[in-house]
Amino acid sequence: MSRQLILPKLCVTILKGIKNRTYFETWDVVLLYEEFMREALKEAQKAYDLDEVPIGAVVVKDGEIIGRGHNLREKDQDPTLHAEIIAIANAARAAKSWRLTGCDIYVTIEPCPMCAGAMIQGRLDSLIFGAKDPKGGCAGSLYDLVRDQRFNHRLEVIDGVLEDECGQLMTDFFREKRKHR
Repeated sequence: MSRQLILPKLCVTILKGIKNRTYFETWDVVLLYEEFMREALKEAQKAYDLDEVPIGAVVVKDGEIIGRGHNLREKDQDPTLHAEIIAIANAARAAKSWRLTGCDIYVTIEPCPMCAGAMIQGRLDSLIFGAKDPKGGCAGSLYDLVRDQRFNHRLEVIDGVLEDECGQLMTDFFREKRKHR
């Protein structure tokens, strides 16, 4: 059996709260997180290339990407076109349901309030993100909407996946912006 067939099953098992796992199972899940985060980084690079804030997202179900997105707010002059919203909408179309139970979302940067709300409303299982956003993050930095016990749905959160790479893309983007003022 190939490694790719084993990893999604391990990921689902661990995300469902199994605490007793071996070092190798843990390492395989870390590699899986990184694999999907690299896909989110590809989406972020697309945004960067369009002169958009470089944030990317992918929605994964059963080890397959069913939704992708990158920021398009400037291009389309629409404040709702964040990477997460686009990825969630694409995933809902692929799943033919607004309920995205059994799905995980990988995002390069901690989500804003709007995107965190969409994750709750879409009933996603888990949020995996790269770098924190201390000025607007709603998965633990500024607020923690996705784990707020007052909502009828909460997400499991895993942060810091490829944190340096995700953060560096943002740093590079805004450095270039400041240079051309």
